[in-house]
Amino acid sequence: MSAFPTPVVVVSRCLGFEACRYNALVIDDTYVERMAPHVRFITVCPEVAIGLGVPRDPIRIVRMDDEDRLIQPATGRDITDAMRTYAKSCLDELGNVDGFLLKGRSPSCGLGDVKVYAKASEGPPIARGHGFFGRAVVDRFPGLAIETEGRLNSYRLRDHYYVKLFALARLREAIAEGSIAALMRYQARHKYMFMAYDQTRLRDAGRLLANRDGLPLPEIASAYRELVQDALAQPATCRSHVNVLMHTMGYFKVQLSPQEKSYFLEKLESYRAGKTPLASLRDIMQAWIVRFGNAYLAEQTYFFPYPAALVDASDSGKEHSCLAEEREREA
Repeated sequence: MSAFPTPVVVVSRCLGFEACRYNALVIDDTYVERMAPHVRFITVCPEVAIGLGVPRDPIRIVRMDDEDRLIQPATGRDITDAMRTYAKSCLDELGNVDGFLLKGRSPSCGLGDVKVYAKASEGPPIARGHGFFGRAVVDRFPGLAIETEGRLNSYRLRDHYYVKLFALARLREAIAEGSIAALMRYQARHKYMFMAYDQTRLRDAGRLLANRDGLPLPEIASAYRELVQDALAQPATCRSHVNVLMHTMGYFKVQLSPQEKSYFLEKLESYRAGKTPLASLRDIMQAWIVRFGNAYLAEQTYFFPYPAALVDASDSGKEHSCLAEEREREA
Protein backbone atom coordinates (compact mmCIF):
# COMPACT_ATOMS: atom_id res chain seq x y z
CA MET A 1 0.00 0.00 0.00
CA SER A 2 1.75 3.14 -1.22
CA ALA A 3 1.54 6.45 0.60
CA PHE A 4 -1.26 8.72 -0.50
CA PRO A 5 -0.53 11.88 -2.48
CA THR A 6 -1.53 15.31 -1.18
CA PRO A 7 -4.26 16.70 -3.44
CA VAL A 8 -4.42 20.45 -3.98
CA VAL A 9 -7.97 21.65 -3.40
CA VAL A 10 -9.42 25.13 -3.91
CA VAL A 11 -12.04 25.65 -1.20
CA SER A 12 -14.49 28.41 -0.32
CA ARG A 13 -12.94 30.33 2.56
CA CYS A 14 -16.20 30.50 4.50
CA LEU A 15 -16.17 26.72 4.99
CA GLY A 16 -14.38 26.80 8.32
CA PHE A 17 -11.47 29.12 7.50
CA GLU A 18 -12.75 32.67 7.95
CA ALA A 19 -15.93 34.51 8.88
CA CYS A 20 -16.40 35.98 5.41
CA ARG A 21 -20.03 35.10 4.66
CA TYR A 22 -22.39 37.98 3.83
CA ASN A 23 -23.69 37.75 7.42
CA ALA A 24 -20.17 37.64 8.89
CA LEU A 25 -20.48 33.99 9.89
CA VAL A 26 -18.21 31.02 9.24
CA ILE A 27 -19.58 27.57 8.37
CA ASP A 28 -18.07 24.68 10.30
CA ASP A 29 -17.95 21.83 7.82
CA THR A 30 -17.32 18.25 8.95
CA TYR A 31 -15.85 17.08 5.67
CA VAL A 32 -13.52 20.05 5.29
CA GLU A 33 -12.22 19.37 8.79
CA ARG A 34 -11.76 15.69 7.99
CA MET A 35 -9.94 16.45 4.73
CA ALA A 36 -7.61 19.07 6.22
CA PRO A 37 -4.80 16.69 7.32
CA HIS A 38 -4.78 14.94 3.94
CA VAL A 39 -4.96 17.75 1.36
CA ARG A 40 -3.49 21.17 0.73
CA PHE A 41 -6.23 23.77 0.72
CA ILE A 42 -6.15 27.01 -1.24
CA THR A 43 -8.93 29.24 0.09
CA VAL A 44 -10.92 31.74 -1.96
CA CYS A 45 -13.72 34.19 -1.26
CA PRO A 46 -14.66 35.84 -4.56
CA GLU A 47 -17.09 38.32 -3.00
CA VAL A 48 -14.53 39.69 -0.55
CA ALA A 49 -11.88 39.63 -3.28
CA ILE A 50 -13.87 42.06 -5.45
CA GLY A 51 -14.29 44.50 -2.58
CA LEU A 52 -17.60 43.57 -0.97
CA GLY A 53 -17.34 43.98 2.79
CA VAL A 54 -18.07 41.70 5.74
CA PRO A 55 -20.89 41.83 6.62
CA ARG A 56 -22.41 42.90 3.31
CA ASP A 57 -25.72 43.22 1.56
CA PRO A 58 -26.59 39.96 -0.24
CA ILE A 59 -26.17 39.55 -3.97
CA ARG A 60 -28.31 37.60 -6.42
CA ILE A 61 -28.31 36.48 -10.02
CA VAL A 62 -30.84 38.40 -12.11
CA ARG A 63 -31.77 37.46 -15.66
CA MET A 64 -31.98 40.60 -17.80
CA ASP A 65 -32.81 40.33 -21.49
CA ASP A 66 -31.71 36.67 -21.53
CA GLU A 67 -28.41 37.50 -19.83
CA ASP A 68 -27.59 36.68 -16.22
CA ARG A 69 -26.17 39.54 -14.18
CA LEU A 70 -24.84 39.60 -10.62
CA ILE A 71 -26.67 42.31 -8.69
CA GLN A 72 -26.63 43.66 -5.13
CA PRO A 73 -30.31 44.61 -4.72
CA ALA A 74 -29.88 46.89 -1.70
CA THR A 75 -27.45 49.16 -3.56
CA GLY A 76 -28.41 48.44 -7.17
CA ARG A 77 -24.76 47.69 -7.85
CA ASP A 78 -23.98 45.43 -10.84
CA ILE A 79 -20.86 43.42 -9.99
CA THR A 80 -20.98 41.06 -12.98
CA ASP A 81 -17.88 42.38 -14.72
CA ALA A 82 -15.88 42.61 -11.49
CA MET A 83 -16.67 38.98 -10.65
CA ARG A 84 -15.82 37.74 -14.13
CA THR A 85 -12.52 39.64 -14.08
CA TYR A 86 -11.63 38.24 -10.66
CA ALA A 87 -12.58 34.67 -11.63
CA LYS A 88 -10.35 34.79 -14.71
CA SER A 89 -7.35 36.23 -12.87
CA CYS A 90 -7.76 33.87 -9.91
CA LEU A 91 -7.98 30.75 -12.07
CA ASP A 92 -5.14 31.96 -14.31
CA GLU A 93 -2.83 32.13 -11.30
CA LEU A 94 -3.75 28.86 -9.58
CA GLY A 95 -1.17 26.54 -11.06
CA ASN A 96 -1.69 22.78 -10.71
CA VAL A 97 -4.77 21.89 -8.68
CA ASP A 98 -6.70 18.64 -8.41
CA GLY A 99 -10.12 19.79 -7.31
CA PHE A 100 -12.52 22.36 -5.92
CA LEU A 101 -14.91 22.31 -2.96
CA LEU A 102 -17.20 25.31 -3.20
CA LYS A 103 -20.06 26.79 -1.16
CA GLY A 104 -23.34 25.55 -2.58
CA ARG A 105 -26.27 27.86 -3.42
CA SER A 106 -23.94 30.85 -3.44
CA PRO A 107 -24.44 33.39 -6.29
CA SER A 108 -20.67 33.43 -6.63
CA CYS A 109 -19.55 29.84 -5.91
CA GLY A 110 -22.63 27.62 -6.24
CA LEU A 111 -22.92 24.84 -8.83
CA GLY A 112 -26.30 24.08 -10.36
CA ASP A 113 -28.31 24.99 -7.28
CA VAL A 114 -28.14 28.80 -7.37
CA LYS A 115 -31.44 30.68 -7.63
CA VAL A 116 -31.87 32.94 -10.64
CA TYR A 117 -34.41 35.76 -10.43
CA ALA A 118 -36.34 37.82 -12.96
CA LYS A 119 -35.66 41.06 -11.13
CA ALA A 120 -33.47 42.46 -8.37
CA SER A 121 -36.41 43.17 -6.10
CA GLU A 122 -38.33 40.52 -4.19
CA GLY A 123 -39.91 37.71 -6.16
CA PRO A 124 -39.72 33.95 -6.68
CA PRO A 125 -36.78 32.39 -8.56
CA ILE A 126 -37.36 31.55 -12.21
CA ALA A 127 -34.48 29.09 -12.65
CA ARG A 128 -31.42 27.57 -11.02
CA GLY A 129 -27.86 27.48 -12.31
CA HIS A 130 -24.19 28.04 -11.50
CA GLY A 131 -22.78 30.95 -9.57
CA PHE A 132 -20.45 33.21 -11.53
CA PHE A 133 -17.19 31.92 -10.01
CA GLY A 134 -18.53 28.35 -10.04
CA ARG A 135 -19.35 28.65 -13.73
CA ALA A 136 -15.82 29.87 -14.46
CA VAL A 137 -14.41 26.88 -12.56
CA VAL A 138 -16.35 24.21 -14.46
CA ASP A 139 -15.67 25.95 -17.77
CA ARG A 140 -11.92 26.13 -17.12
CA PHE A 141 -11.42 22.80 -15.32
CA PRO A 142 -14.23 20.46 -16.43
CA GLY A 143 -12.21 17.31 -15.73
CA LEU A 144 -11.20 18.03 -12.13
CA ALA A 145 -12.90 16.85 -8.93
CA ILE A 146 -15.45 19.62 -8.37
CA GLU A 147 -18.19 19.60 -5.75
CA THR A 148 -20.17 21.80 -3.37
CA GLU A 149 -20.07 21.09 0.35
CA GLY A 150 -23.72 20.11 0.73
CA ARG A 151 -23.50 17.32 -1.85
CA LEU A 152 -20.80 15.59 0.18
CA ASN A 153 -23.53 14.53 2.61
CA SER A 154 -24.32 11.86 0.01
CA TYR A 155 -22.03 8.87 0.56
CA ARG A 156 -22.07 7.95 -3.14
CA LEU A 157 -21.09 11.47 -4.27
CA ARG A 158 -18.55 11.88 -1.49
CA ASP A 159 -16.85 8.56 -2.25
CA HIS A 160 -16.68 9.49 -5.93
CA TYR A 161 -15.26 12.92 -5.09
CA TYR A 162 -12.50 11.44 -2.92
CA VAL A 163 -11.71 8.68 -5.44
CA LYS A 164 -11.37 11.18 -8.26
CA LEU A 165 -9.47 13.74 -6.18
CA PHE A 166 -6.76 11.32 -5.09
CA ALA A 167 -6.58 9.63 -8.50
CA LEU A 168 -5.94 13.00 -10.15
CA ALA A 169 -3.33 13.91 -7.53
CA ARG A 170 -1.50 10.63 -8.25
CA LEU A 171 -1.72 11.38 -11.96
CA ARG A 172 -0.29 14.86 -11.48
CA GLU A 173 2.69 13.32 -9.67
CA ALA A 174 3.13 10.64 -12.35
CA ILE A 175 3.14 13.21 -15.15
CA ALA A 176 5.67 15.32 -13.22
CA GLU A 177 8.09 12.36 -13.27
CA GLY A 178 8.36 12.93 -17.01
CA SER A 179 8.42 9.40 -18.40
CA ILE A 180 6.20 6.87 -20.11
CA ALA A 181 7.30 4.38 -17.44
CA ALA A 182 5.71 6.53 -14.72
CA LEU A 183 2.42 6.67 -16.63
CA MET A 184 2.51 2.91 -17.17
CA ARG A 185 3.02 2.36 -13.43
CA TYR A 186 0.06 4.63 -12.79
CA GLN A 187 -2.03 2.71 -15.30
CA ALA A 188 -1.11 -0.61 -13.68
CA ARG A 189 -2.00 0.60 -10.19
CA HIS A 190 -5.38 1.93 -11.36
CA LYS A 191 -6.38 -1.11 -13.43
CA TYR A 192 -9.29 -2.17 -11.25
CA MET A 193 -10.39 1.37 -10.52
CA PHE A 194 -10.71 2.03 -14.25
CA MET A 195 -12.36 -1.36 -14.71
CA ALA A 196 -15.05 -0.21 -12.28
CA TYR A 197 -15.45 3.21 -13.85
CA ASP A 198 -14.94 2.82 -17.59
CA GLN A 199 -13.54 -0.31 -19.22
CA THR A 200 -13.53 1.25 -22.70
CA ARG A 201 -11.25 4.07 -21.64
CA LEU A 202 -9.12 1.57 -19.70
CA ARG A 203 -8.37 -0.14 -23.01
CA ASP A 204 -7.91 3.18 -24.83
CA ALA A 205 -5.40 4.31 -22.20
CA GLY A 206 -3.43 1.08 -22.59
CA ARG A 207 -3.21 1.54 -26.34
CA LEU A 208 -2.16 5.18 -25.91
CA LEU A 209 0.68 4.28 -23.55
CA ALA A 210 1.89 1.58 -25.95
CA ASN A 211 2.70 4.58 -28.20
CA ARG A 212 2.81 2.71 -31.47
CA ASP A 213 2.67 6.05 -33.30
CA GLY A 214 5.77 7.40 -31.57
CA LEU A 215 4.09 10.48 -30.13
CA PRO A 216 6.11 12.90 -27.96
CA LEU A 217 5.69 12.51 -24.19
CA PRO A 218 3.85 15.83 -23.58
CA GLU A 219 1.22 14.87 -26.17
CA ILE A 220 0.80 11.42 -24.63
CA ALA A 221 0.56 12.85 -21.10
CA SER A 222 -2.07 15.39 -22.16
CA ALA A 223 -4.18 12.77 -23.94
CA TYR A 224 -3.78 10.33 -21.06
CA ARG A 225 -4.91 12.95 -18.52
CA GLU A 226 -8.00 13.59 -20.61
CA LEU A 227 -8.80 9.87 -20.76
CA VAL A 228 -8.48 9.52 -16.98
CA GLN A 229 -10.64 12.56 -16.34
CA ASP A 230 -13.30 11.28 -18.74
CA ALA A 231 -13.21 7.82 -17.17
CA LEU A 232 -13.81 9.28 -13.71
CA ALA A 233 -16.43 11.79 -14.80
CA GLN A 234 -19.35 9.93 -13.16
CA PRO A 235 -19.57 7.60 -10.15
CA ALA A 236 -19.03 3.94 -10.94
CA THR A 237 -22.21 1.87 -10.97
CA CYS A 238 -23.11 -0.72 -8.38
CA ARG A 239 -22.94 -3.46 -11.02
CA SER A 240 -19.41 -2.42 -12.00
CA HIS A 241 -18.28 -2.55 -8.38
CA VAL A 242 -19.77 -6.03 -8.00
CA ASN A 243 -17.98 -7.16 -11.18
CA VAL A 244 -14.59 -5.95 -9.90
CA LEU A 245 -15.10 -7.44 -6.45
CA MET A 246 -16.11 -10.81 -7.88
CA HIS A 247 -13.14 -10.75 -10.25
CA THR A 248 -10.58 -9.92 -7.57
CA MET A 249 -12.06 -12.38 -5.08
CA GLY A 250 -10.63 -15.00 -7.44
CA TYR A 251 -7.12 -14.08 -6.25
CA PHE A 252 -7.98 -15.74 -2.93
CA LYS A 253 -9.98 -18.75 -4.11
CA VAL A 254 -7.35 -21.19 -2.81
CA GLN A 255 -6.69 -19.51 0.55
CA LEU A 256 -10.28 -18.77 1.60
CA SER A 257 -12.43 -21.24 3.45
CA PRO A 258 -15.90 -22.10 2.08
CA GLN A 259 -17.40 -20.14 4.97
CA GLU A 260 -15.37 -17.02 4.13
CA LYS A 261 -16.38 -17.20 0.48
CA SER A 262 -20.03 -17.65 1.44
CA TYR A 263 -19.85 -14.70 3.83
CA PHE A 264 -18.39 -12.42 1.16
CA LEU A 265 -21.00 -13.46 -1.39
CA GLU A 266 -23.73 -12.75 1.17
CA LYS A 267 -22.25 -9.29 1.70
CA LEU A 268 -22.24 -8.72 -2.07
CA GLU A 269 -25.95 -9.55 -2.20
CA SER A 270 -26.54 -7.22 0.75
CA TYR A 271 -24.66 -4.49 -1.14
CA ARG A 272 -26.82 -5.08 -4.21
CA ALA A 273 -29.91 -4.65 -2.03
CA GLY A 274 -28.63 -1.42 -0.51
CA LYS A 275 -28.08 -2.81 2.99
CA THR A 276 -24.28 -2.80 3.05
CA PRO A 277 -22.00 0.10 1.98
CA LEU A 278 -19.20 -0.32 -0.51
CA ALA A 279 -16.72 0.63 2.21
CA SER A 280 -17.55 -2.58 4.08
CA LEU A 281 -16.71 -4.71 1.06
CA ARG A 282 -13.47 -2.80 0.56
CA ASP A 283 -12.65 -3.49 4.23
CA ILE A 284 -13.04 -7.24 3.71
CA MET A 285 -10.84 -7.20 0.61
CA GLN A 286 -8.24 -5.05 2.36
CA ALA A 287 -8.10 -7.54 5.23
CA TRP A 288 -7.54 -10.42 2.81
CA ILE A 289 -4.88 -8.48 0.93
CA VAL A 290 -2.96 -7.91 4.16
CA ARG A 291 -3.62 -11.39 5.55
CA PHE A 292 -2.41 -13.24 2.47
CA GLY A 293 0.28 -10.72 1.53
CA ASN A 294 -0.98 -10.12 -2.01
CA ALA A 295 1.51 -7.50 -3.19
CA TYR A 296 -0.23 -6.92 -6.53
CA LEU A 297 -3.63 -6.07 -5.04
CA ALA A 298 -1.95 -4.07 -2.27
CA GLU A 299 -0.88 -1.63 -4.99
CA GLN A 300 -4.33 -1.44 -6.57
CA THR A 301 -5.87 1.93 -5.78
CA TYR A 302 -9.38 0.49 -6.14
CA PHE A 303 -9.02 -1.07 -2.70
CA PHE A 304 -7.12 1.82 -1.13
CA PRO A 305 -8.47 4.84 -3.08
CA TYR A 306 -8.06 7.45 -0.33
CA PRO A 307 -7.09 7.63 3.36
CA ALA A 308 -9.28 5.51 5.64
CA ALA A 309 -9.72 8.51 7.94
CA LEU A 310 -12.02 10.04 5.31
CA VAL A 311 -14.53 7.19 5.60
CA ASP A 312 -17.59 8.04 7.69
CA ALA A 313 -18.51 5.09 9.91
CA SER A 314 -22.17 6.17 9.90
CA ASP A 315 -22.57 5.71 6.12
CA SER A 316 -25.31 3.34 5.06
CA GLY A 317 -25.37 1.29 1.89
CA LYS A 318 -28.70 2.55 0.56
CA GLU A 319 -27.25 4.96 -1.96
CA HIS A 320 -25.28 2.13 -3.57
CA SER A 321 -28.22 -0.16 -4.09
CA CYS A 322 -28.23 -1.66 -7.60
CA LEU A 323 -32.02 -1.53 -7.53
CA ALA A 324 -31.94 2.17 -6.63
CA GLU A 325 -29.61 2.89 -9.57
CA GLU A 326 -31.93 1.02 -11.93
CA ARG A 327 -34.90 3.06 -10.74
CA GLU A 328 -32.91 6.28 -11.28
CA ARG A 329 -32.09 5.28 -14.87
CA GLU A 330 -35.70 4.34 -15.59
CA ALA A 331 -36.90 7.68 -14.22
